[in-house]
Amino acid sequence: MLKEPGIVIVINTVSKPLQLGLYENGKLIKAKELNGLASDVLLPALKDLLKNYRIEKIYYTSGPGSHMGTKIVYVLLKTLNIIKGIPFFAISSFDLNGDKPIKALGKLYFVKEKETIITKRFEKEPQSSFYMPKNLEALNILENNEPDYQIAAV
Repeated sequence: MLKEPGIVIVINTVSKPLQLGLYENGKLIKAKELNGLASDVLLPALKDLLKNYRIEKIYYTSGPGSHMGTKIVYVLLKTLNIIKGIPFFAISSFDLNGDKPIKALGKLYFVKEKETIITKRFEKEPQSSFYMPKNLEALNILENNEPDYQIAAV
């Protein structure tokens, strides 16, 4: 039996482990961490959620951050959108870490300066952690739901 009302899912594609937040009426009701690669752990988790909940929509971090995780999640969500009609939207990875630096490559990190994202070198790894916000009002929905590659995808 499906739970009513429906839920909204937030997927953090750049955190390790991958994070999922379940929201009912705009408020966080459950946060989960999935250990492993997005390609291995996300589909089984979404299948389980589809069995137990009516999913209204999904938000995912479209970047900056892990290109591979972002690509995999985007393709999975696009497929769910086509097959099940579940709309999905992109949010910035910075929405889930308080605008702190995000690992890019080597000693390079993505840094948000006002409305611009740049890469900056840090000799010492900056302190940063990801979290699920307590409510959906904290999220800034992007106009485009495609992956946001700040540096060229490989």
